[in-house]
Amino acid sequence: MEKNIIKYIKDGLETIYKAETENISVAVERTREGIDGDFTVVVFPYTKLSKKKPEDTAKDLGVFIKQRFEDISSYNVIKGFLNLKMTQEYWIQRLNNLVKEKSHKNDSPAQRIMIEFSSPNTNKPLHLGHIRNNLLGDAVSRIISAAGNEVIKVNLINDRGIHICKSMLAWMKWGKNSTPKSTNQKGDKFVGDYYVLFDKNYKEQIAELVESGLTEDQAKEQAPLMLQAREILQKWESGDHEVRRVWEMMNSWVYEGFEETYKNLGIEFDKLYYESSTYLHGKELVKTGLEKGIFTQDPDNSVWIDLTNEGLDRKILLRSDGTTVYMTQDLGTAFQRFEEYNPDKMIYVVGNEQDYHFKVLKKIVEKFDKDYASRIEHLSYGMVELPEGKMKSREGTVVDADDLMSEMIENAKKISQENGKINDLPDEEKDKIIKMIALGALKYYIIKVDPKKQMTFNPNESIDFTGNTGPFIQYTHARICSILRNAEKQKIKFNGKVSDETRLLDCEVKLISSLTEYEGIIIESAKKHDPGMIANYIYDLVKDFNQFYHEHSILKEKDTKILQFRLQLSLQIANTIKTGMNLLGIEVPEVM
Repeated sequence: MEKNIIKYIKDGLETIYKAETENISVAVERTREGIDGDFTVVVFPYTKLSKKKPEDTAKDLGVFIKQRFEDISSYNVIKGFLNLKMTQEYWIQRLNNLVKEKSHKNDSPAQRIMIEFSSPNTNKPLHLGHIRNNLLGDAVSRIISAAGNEVIKVNLINDRGIHICKSMLAWMKWGKNSTPKSTNQKGDKFVGDYYVLFDKNYKEQIAELVESGLTEDQAKEQAPLMLQAREILQKWESGDHEVRRVWEMMNSWVYEGFEETYKNLGIEFDKLYYESSTYLHGKELVKTGLEKGIFTQDPDNSVWIDLTNEGLDRKILLRSDGTTVYMTQDLGTAFQRFEEYNPDKMIYVVGNEQDYHFKVLKKIVEKFDKDYASRIEHLSYGMVELPEGKMKSREGTVVDADDLMSEMIENAKKISQENGKINDLPDEEKDKIIKMIALGALKYYIIKVDPKKQMTFNPNESIDFTGNTGPFIQYTHARICSILRNAEKQKIKFNGKVSDETRLLDCEVKLISSLTEYEGIIIESAKKHDPGMIANYIYDLVKDFNQFYHEHSILKEKDTKILQFRLQLSLQIANTIKTGMNLLGIEVPEVM
């Protein structure tokens, strides 16, 4: 409708003031709560054309539009704002059209967009921070796809490097050939314990060296464990048989653990990349960069790029011993992906602590005279904490993703047993609904927050059945499904076209109006890479529906036309809740 109103306003400017409107923009907004109207037009910019006060300009346009366009029932003017109210017939037609519409319309041409998310290290299990990354990446992928684009979801497994060598070294020194199977542990947790063990002993060595007279920086470099870890990295890169055997074995344990966690979270990828492969492409690019003069080599054989003249710093690409760094791998991976898929955009879902890293990556890519850099985007998001504060992987103070999901399921089970609403269902169906509630609570609580903001995850708040939570939305969907089931039992037909003669309440118009915004919210959310826009849209829709439900009868309504309308409206709201939550990776039950 906004496009129609823009046309109406331009017709008015041309007819009343003889204005050329080709380069004139018209701002149309939804009318604010408490003001009579459905759409509002800001008319201040047109006073130069009318040579009148804003109020008088708005009145001129209001009279013109009301006389010529039958879907406008009335207008009012507040200062320089023209508020237009649509006819009841218009809103009924919009509802009827929603029943027929199935696809999301995007005026922009479809693009091929590659989205990298998750990117775990194979030295520890996934934790709460990874959960936010995965949920954001998955939701953004779904939303961008729903907006009409081709999406390729990729995961870069950081399966090599000094951090991996630390857990390998700890297992080689203290593992005594134990395995996840022999200790009855999930593989990624088993390996993660050795990463923590390395850090514990490494800190003890640093403290001893500092006490002997070294500075802390010197101690960190000269600690025996760090020297041994670097030696393992060198052996790995040179292809040492025994080091590679241990590396492959330990990584296989971790992959099994990751697969289980991804499955529980409902996360899937179209392609997996491994740093152990892409770093070789990076090393080749470093060689090319040296030949082209993009990079420089220091006397100790380390390779650098100097970006100080561009507001950045000097960045290392290869260490003096020839081993690579994250930047080398990311450079190789970026080029490999553009050569393989040629995406219009390459979006990296990575925390804001890596903002600088991606500025440097784009600058380096620019130096190779490719247009790849302009297609790289960093979806930077804030860190997630618990009410107790920050988490630290090395110290073993992180909240394990599996443990968190198990805790959420236990809480959902306890709450469901207390309210008794699903106690009579078969155990299999009951367990399925409980898992839906638990994961819905977890996912929604994280996704509803603007990605750019740091957030605190409170498990108890997330699973509340009131307020802006996943369970509240899920419960409303189940409530509507119950209403529709009862209507079918009573043999009430409501899937047909709603009669134009139906008289609507303001709250019903508001609900239809909200439903018509859904398509635009998807497009805007896709552009801004912000799933929180959809989450909060659904919450507002659900909140308005619940207020309507408490104040007005549906199944007990005596007027047949109104009854059929309200059931059709309820059905469309349920469909929107279901599809919207699905874009967030959240299932909604029909019974709850």
